[in-house]
Amino acid sequence: MTPYELLRRYDREGYNSDPRMVNGQFYPSDKLDVESGDTVGVVMLNLGGPDSEEAVEPFLYNLFMDPAIIDFSQVVYFQARGRVRQAFSKIISYFRSKSVAEDYKEISDDGGSPINPLTREQAENLERTLNEQYAAQTGVNFKTYMAMRYWEPFSEEAAAQMEEDGVDEVVLLPLYPQYSKTTTGASLVEWYELEQAGDIPEWPTSFVFEYATYPKYLEALSERIDEGLARFPDEVRDDVHLLFSAHGTPLTEMKDRRDPYCCLVHSTVKHLMEHRGHDHDFSTAFQSKVGPSTWLEPPTDETVAELAEEGEDVLVVPVAFVTDHIETSYELAIEIPEELEEEGEPIPEHYEVMPGLNSHPKFIEALADVTVTQLELPNVQTPAPWSARPCYKTRDRSIRCQQCRKVAEATDWSREREPAAA
Repeated sequence: MTPYELLRRYDREGYNSDPRMVNGQFYPSDKLDVESGDTVGVVMLNLGGPDSEEAVEPFLYNLFMDPAIIDFSQVVYFQARGRVRQAFSKIISYFRSKSVAEDYKEISDDGGSPINPLTREQAENLERTLNEQYAAQTGVNFKTYMAMRYWEPFSEEAAAQMEEDGVDEVVLLPLYPQYSKTTTGASLVEWYELEQAGDIPEWPTSFVFEYATYPKYLEALSERIDEGLARFPDEVRDDVHLLFSAHGTPLTEMKDRRDPYCCLVHSTVKHLMEHRGHDHDFSTAFQSKVGPSTWLEPPTDETVAELAEEGEDVLVVPVAFVTDHIETSYELAIEIPEELEEEGEPIPEHYEVMPGLNSHPKFIEALADVTVTQLELPNVQTPAPWSARPCYKTRDRSIRCQQCRKVAEATDWSREREPAAA
């Protein structure tokens, strides 16, 4: 399905106002019944990235054509909107591709994104972990697949391999710990529309919504923070400010569409710092703003400059990213300090960016755990799925953005939902 065809279907179905774009429920959230001898396909949903300099322009085109990211709904008629978006996407991807390709060369010898090979490693490690933990006891075979949203391997490629492998049930697993319409939602609606169009088979399917406060995910983040802190001189290490940076979204996504993303990011930060015993001062900011509209605030680059003005040393923690890629290895590590220096803004004397989670063992265990919560496996008792668990209470989270509408709270993975009163 071409980006234009998906855009047409997206508009026809009115997904901009569809609650499934913010609750993810294009698929049931209940457990799937799995029998011994079955093959479970775990589809790892991710952004993707160009694998060569030549792929940068088409990658950008696919990105800008996604209506879940850029909303042209102010244009009344679809045909006009579709033509405007297509022209816009072609023009901006053409003119931006050269500079973006140069950015990729700063972080990769071959000019490609590190996100694909790192996701492939995650998929291999997750498949091995699931089979080591469950295959012998249950008779179930697990296979993992990468379904990148904007560059190869696309969802169609994953589905074709799944069909060849004889997959019986599917768990859609986002590599976005905090749900957003613009990330997990964009991947879910694409997979769903590919099914509806008959471009891929339909399997019994469940999905993971979010794992923003899953304990092993937080433990992996905490250990990566310690690795980042180890880069600082001994005499300043204990006083380093932790700056959590997440990809931003337009403010309207939270205010008008009630996208839970911002709340989930702040939930991650809250529970992570509680896990660490609040051992460092910290703050949260948002990066990668494009266009004139108001986005989630405060901006990461401005926050870095403000912290530098206060004499703080800074470790940036890419809290919503699970691999090293252009927005961490280039934007955070290279671009922000360079641009601040060029603009005459202060930069911290000691400034580091936390290594990505990548295939940290505890993160892979977290992915395995949340996957099997969506499965009823033979011979083993699996934990309750996310949909059967309570969420944290809004009143218990003081960490939030200045524009907060108290849209959502994260799943409490520590306990299952309490039974209803008789």
